Amino acid sequence: MKKSWVISLIVIFFSLFFVNATDQTNHYEPQSGYEPSLTSAIIDNNPINVPAYIASVPTPPKVLGESTDEKVIYVDLSNQRLYAYEGNKLIFSFLVSTGKWGKTPTGEFRIANKFRYIKMSGGSTALKTYYYLPNVPYTMFFGNSEIPASKGFSLHGAYWHNNFGHPMSHGCVNLKITEAGIIYNWADPILPEGKSSGVASKENLGTRVIIYGTTPRS
Repeated sequence: MKKSWVISLIVIFFSLFFVNATDQTNHYEPQSGYEPSLTSAIIDNNPINVPAYIASVPTPPKVLGESTDEKVIYVDLSNQRLYAYEGNKLIFSFLVSTGKWGKTPTGEFRIANKFRYIKMSGGSTALKTYYYLPNVPYTMFFGNSEIPASKGFSLHGAYWHNNFGHPMSHGCVNLKITEAGIIYNWADPILPEGKSSGVASKENLGTRVIIYGTTPRS
């Protein structure tokens, strides 16, 4: 009888741990702009400060009429690098950080919306992957018919690490903030006049994003 009681307790404990450890629902909340009151963040259970310079990083001016060729963003997981093309011409090449605690999906997607600042949270306190990140800059959610943009995968700037070229994310594609701004301004959808955020439509398609390769273990 005593043995059965002990086993029951063990089962309950591991059941509770499993639920908490796998509760990694991610939440995303677009911000109307930079929120100066949100100065504290958490990454992988560790508190950090949101750097003040985030508020003053400008969006590079968009140059219109340079090319009518299709824009495509390639993300090479194996080499942790992003390539931006117009037709057959390489326009940008940047180091990125893709999924370490969560898998970055492979396949062909389109940018569904763009937000100048967004608040992100998720991960698991039990697995020490919990994060709360306000004022995330230059976020571009992408999706397709199988993995909709509402799943939360995106390209965005990251202020909480500087280890680009190595997997660091929970599934998103991290870029240096200045480089994320360049891609944000270059990629479609075209933002409405005077707006810093916008949503793609049939008349204003988002840029294709093609992700391939295998993320390194380290």
